Amino acid sequence: MRQRVSAAPGGLPPLLRVLRAPVAAAELDLQGWELLLRQAAGADMTPILLAVLEDAGLLGCVPAAPRAHLEWARMAAARHAQAVRYEVRQIGRALSDLGLRLILLKGAAYAMAGLAPGRGRMFSDIDILVPKERLAEVEAALMLHGWATTHHDEYDQRYYRQWMHELPPMEHVRRGNVIDVHHAILPETAAQRPDPAKLRADAVPVAGMPLFVLAPHDMVLHSIVHLFSDGEFNHGLRDLFDIHRLLLEFGSRDGFWEGLADRARELELARPLFYALRYAMRLLDTPVPAAVLREAAGAAPHPLLLALMDRLFLRGLLPAHPSCADAFTGLAQAMLYVRGNWLRMPPLMLSRHLFHKAFISPRAEPAP
Repeated sequence: MRQRVSAAPGGLPPLLRVLRAPVAAAELDLQGWELLLRQAAGADMTPILLAVLEDAGLLGCVPAAPRAHLEWARMAAARHAQAVRYEVRQIGRALSDLGLRLILLKGAAYAMAGLAPGRGRMFSDIDILVPKERLAEVEAALMLHGWATTHHDEYDQRYYRQWMHELPPMEHVRRGNVIDVHHAILPETAAQRPDPAKLRADAVPVAGMPLFVLAPHDMVLHSIVHLFSDGEFNHGLRDLFDIHRLLLEFGSRDGFWEGLADRARELELARPLFYALRYAMRLLDTPVPAAVLREAAGAAPHPLLLALMDRLFLRGLLPAHPSCADAFTGLAQAMLYVRGNWLRMPPLMLSRHLFHKAFISPRAEPAP
């Protein structure tokens, strides 16, 4: 039996109503379409909205002006997908002599593996996962093929290389494309540290390509930890919809639901899994088996803390558009930002980091 816990659909923003039930788009007038498209743009989900409507067979009900807007988004998404495929090939060539499996993460993984979240998904960088002890070799190989490190500030370099789970982003000197080289999915300083060796060991090949992606459980959990252990929520709804689409796609596979909570506990991600299932169900009406909900509920926080988290997440996960904000949205986003950093660093390091970013880094930036 699958259980759904839904917010009142009538009180939801138009974008959420359409993502939950695409047929709701047929009821919109031109003013409603304008708001829907503005919310989709704010969430960086316009091509995703197109894919949702197309899959539901509803493009024919879209008025001419919004339809033209969506068709422009289709062309942008097609160019983006072509660029991603090219860039992944170049990364593979750069690393071909190292004897490493090229493991893609997040958006690039969805796109190259042909998964549902890859349709219409736009992203600014390509993420890969490599062993920590091979970071220097990987960085050197990428530099030989035109990628250069960013974040040249001495503090930022130390922040990434000593404490974080990735190198500073590397940007190609000609194409401008960015690659993030990860050795883990959470920072060295985080209280929870999923063992990256387990993620690499269980990675699965992409059919017909010299590429790998995380196994289904791990891919879902990485998407979850990226959203619920971070402090940036400008793409919160898009990332939650990734989780929704992954659960729908993998949920039909034998054994997926039965092993999800166990894998979350093994990787120290039981609490983020609880949050992801709770808010995917509330905002997107994601179907989740009742037995999985009971298992996940074992990691729920104290009821008072959960009430606070509801008020924060149910604001932070809405589209980044004024029509979705209230008087407390700014405060909620600020608190989620501090929470994300708190989860990544011990208190003394966090206070130093926030002080440096607030008062020292701005002074170090050159004048325009």
